[in-house]
Amino acid sequence: MLSDGKKQGNLFQIALEHLLDKNNSLYILANQIDWDTFSDTFHELYCHSNGRPAKPIRLMVGLHYLKYTYNLSDEEVVYRWVENPYWQYFCGEKFFQYKLPIDPTSMTRWRKRVEDHDLDKLLQATIETGLKIKAIRKTDFMNTNADTTVAEKNISFPTDARLAYKMIIKLGNLAKSNGIELRQSFIRVGKKRLLIQGRLRRGNRHRKANKEVKKLKTYLSKLMRDISRKGSVEFMQSKKYLDLKEKAERLLAQKKYSKNKLYSIDEPDVECISKGKAHKKYEFGNKVGVVTTARNCFVLSSIAFHDNPYDGHTLAENIEHAKKMISGIGKINRVCVDQGYKKHNYEGDDLEVNIVKRGWRKLPRKLRRWLKRRSSIEPVIGHMKAENRLNRTFLKGKSGDRTNAILSACGFNMRKLLAHIFCIHFKIDEIIQNIAKCLRIFPDNSKIKFANA
Repeated sequence: MLSDGKKQGNLFQIALEHLLDKNNSLYILANQIDWDTFSDTFHELYCHSNGRPAKPIRLMVGLHYLKYTYNLSDEEVVYRWVENPYWQYFCGEKFFQYKLPIDPTSMTRWRKRVEDHDLDKLLQATIETGLKIKAIRKTDFMNTNADTTVAEKNISFPTDARLAYKMIIKLGNLAKSNGIELRQSFIRVGKKRLLIQGRLRRGNRHRKANKEVKKLKTYLSKLMRDISRKGSVEFMQSKKYLDLKEKAERLLAQKKYSKNKLYSIDEPDVECISKGKAHKKYEFGNKVGVVTTARNCFVLSSIAFHDNPYDGHTLAENIEHAKKMISGIGKINRVCVDQGYKKHNYEGDDLEVNIVKRGWRKLPRKLRRWLKRRSSIEPVIGHMKAENRLNRTFLKGKSGDRTNAILSACGFNMRKLLAHIFCIHFKIDEIIQNIAKCLRIFPDNSKIKFANA
């Protein structure tokens, strides 16, 4: 032990803080985030007196930050972590590691352990860090924008024929694994009907294609009756069979204009949402409500909604979640939304909800300024989809939808923080200002701020 109480360093290894570039954005950000707050939030989920010692909470949180910041899968982020010393330092390592920190499946188990309301702390930490490094100011919370988008689920395009054939395979495999000898499995003839109906549908011969779909549903009905006759009482009452039976009955009963249709066997909660896009008429997933600051486009809230609610009916929950994220550090005075939020459900008097509609140019200048900034939320959603894994949800169930929405917002804010640190360190604002003055593009007394753009 040293005289000042610190532990003596490793004789044969050099600490990462002495090897890395201290001007690197990720290095600086790792020292600015309050990691102790995660230990206080998640320590109750761990047992300290039983089982194998758990991995550090900072490691798990850091890996999820990196995953959604750089748009990587669980496997990719774990394997790249071994190659990148900056990522290791960000996750709390003191010395360079040569082995995988965890198995990639541990990230899935950690997400299941951590409930969705606890993940809010990850988003709140990015906002607090932004205030700490002055990437955002408290006054920026006063004016916000809100909008909704669709987070598509990672499923194939649903058709009745494909769903019926997949259900035949699942029921047949379940019966076979429980020792039930079926009269006919219908897998071979079902595959033939599926291929034929696809060719007929491609050739616009829809009447004959519908007959093939009807045959597939007939095969499914015969298979269900055969299983019900030969299955044991224990098998018929099992959870797996009852779940598949309920989905099969739902699939057989649904028509073209039925409500609560089944679009995926593995993801029964997927909804069909039409947002009026010319290039994509229908999207299969769930709605996500997003709230951002109007000035710096920092994400304050990102919530997954199910049962395809009207956009205006998502506003109250979005605003309350945003208030929770900035409780004690800021206050929202105004929210600007588009015309899809007419007859919204927010009834509070503590803030003003402004809807951008015709005639807004005749409003006072101060209000027009923020109404013009309403559209700034659109590129934010585009970046979250393209770079932060909101475009397609790979996580399972409703809880996976909520987790993916909140972590996508964390990834977007992390990219904002890294860009701000880079601009501040290399003085990008001053460089652009000097170039503009030399070229006489702007007057000398003009001020340009790009770091927070």
